[in-house]
Amino acid sequence: MSEHRYADRVRSVEMSGIRKLFDAGGPDAINLGIGQPDFDTPDHIKMAAIVAIREGKTGYTPNAGIPELREAICEKFERENDLAYRPDQVLVTAGGSEALHLVMEALVDPGDRVLVTDPGFVSYAALAAFAGGRAEGVGLDATLHIDVERAKEQMDGARVFVLNSPANPTGAVESEDSIRALVEYAGDRKVTVISDEVYEHFVYEKKHVSAARFGEDVITVNAASKTYAMTGWRVGYLAAPEDYIPECLKIHQYAQACATSISQYAALAAYTGDQEPVARMREEYRARRDLLYTGLTALGLDFPRPEGAFYMFVPMRQALIEKAVANGLVVVPGGAFGSRAPDHARFSYATSRETLARAVERLGALME
Repeated sequence: MSEHRYADRVRSVEMSGIRKLFDAGGPDAINLGIGQPDFDTPDHIKMAAIVAIREGKTGYTPNAGIPELREAICEKFERENDLAYRPDQVLVTAGGSEALHLVMEALVDPGDRVLVTDPGFVSYAALAAFAGGRAEGVGLDATLHIDVERAKEQMDGARVFVLNSPANPTGAVESEDSIRALVEYAGDRKVTVISDEVYEHFVYEKKHVSAARFGEDVITVNAASKTYAMTGWRVGYLAAPEDYIPECLKIHQYAQACATSISQYAALAAYTGDQEPVARMREEYRARRDLLYTGLTALGLDFPRPEGAFYMFVPMRQALIEKAVANGLVVVPGGAFGSRAPDHARFSYATSRETLARAVERLGALME
């Protein structure tokens, strides 16, 4: 046993249940565990990075990000989200993950209650714990949407409410009425809303609605990662009322200094350039969703069809989940996303139609 000492805040948090599966399985494995787009970054974005390298744009940038990228993000908010931000209200980060970390560290004191959906994305509760907070699960209804009235009941005395729509792991997209009700009630109770909108462009039947439209005390977190198939470039951002930015910037300065310069110039090309690749990816994800949903329901699995992102949250007994993983069909057990859905598994359909068809066939054979 190791004699090394570690901080309690680290020892109390488990490794991500998703990352454990990153390289899972053998040569014949079908890995549906990772939310990793299988598309390549569009060429005009890659070329912008190459040009930046050739022009020697390889040094530190302003801590908050290059001015032209922050301006482009503001224009994106106005064009796509009906939100008015100034560049000094935007902080460019090393992916959406860092943005979430900065906000938790800036807002949460030891013992503060942080409301997160359960099931919900694995990072929220862990980041709350690192900041000294106490994550508290907010339940979903039978359609995998937030139970608005129950969420309201939990808001008294809470510090933060994390809203994720489209949602990971469920693929649920919250309605405008639900988002408005949650944000307005949070505002009345002095609860800051962190709105994680990284899957905003992958919505299939509904319309994405930004939470910051309905309240002032909302911090929007987003990233280029999923929208432009740029996960490895590590560019995200947060946008917030101006008084939040200096507090988040303090942590960013000491932990990160700045997002990678080359990646920032690539992201600039992403937000200002051709958006057709995004539409093409969205339509392909829609087709993959339909293929996988049809296949899984034909096997007798009954669950709501996801409305956004590229995940399905599928009811499966623990024994079947373990059997699937042991036989090279890698999915993420529901317990990785909270305590309320252990008999579920998350399937990612960010992979080819051929792979998804093989996954359904393999699962069907295991269920016989």
